[in-house]
Amino acid sequence: LHSPMYFLLCNLSLVDICFTSTTIPKMLLNIQTQSRVITYEGCITQMYFFMVFAGFDDFILTVMAYDRYVAICHPMHYRLIMNSRLCGLLVLISSIISILYSLLHSLMVLQLSFCPDFEIRHFFCELNQMLQLACSDTFLNNMVLYVSALLLVGGPFAGILYSYSKIVFCIRGMSSAQGRYKAFSTCASHLSVVSLFYGTILGVYLGSPATHSSHSSATASVMYTVVTPMLNPLIYSLR
Repeated sequence: LHSPMYFLLCNLSLVDICFTSTTIPKMLLNIQTQSRVITYEGCITQMYFFMVFAGFDDFILTVMAYDRYVAICHPMHYRLIMNSRLCGLLVLISSIISILYSLLHSLMVLQLSFCPDFEIRHFFCELNQMLQLACSDTFLNNMVLYVSALLLVGGPFAGILYSYSKIVFCIRGMSSAQGRYKAFSTCASHLSVVSLFYGTILGVYLGSPATHSSHSSATASVMYTVVTPMLNPLIYSLR
């Protein structure tokens, strides 16, 4: 269990627990008490930690894709490349970037003005919803959001696609059918988790506002905030 894959799985599990803990307890409390009120401070805090762990989850999945790439395309050098120092450094860098990304948006939201009583049409305090409800100008916030999303979401996603493109070419070059099956089975679990995570996120945030109501958006958000973290342990324990 001291291999890089299990080290990264341990971090993914921890991040998933924290990720769901930012939204699910409050949602269950709202259902139990029939009260949907949250304080402004509580909303900002929830939004901050949600973005921290969502970003961390994204980076961990990217590091795991790189781990599978090295394991399949460079098996003889796997232990040398994916040593404990590199794995720890990659996880540390991922956490620092996620914290700074979330801190930037949270501080920018604190500069906005809101009405005394406003309704968030979601089951948690999401950044997009907060920007739509602000009474002041949000042009700068939206620009920073789009640029940072392009870099910090599009970048890791491109890294995952590149890793799997190299894996596919490597598997196609294998002469043994058993070798191809074994190579594919080592990354099937990760590919399933990535498809669930990015598929639901892209469906929520790239959908047209005209075709997606706030209710349907909140329903789709349940997929990547609740269902995907719940399925991750099941998918990875199938092996």
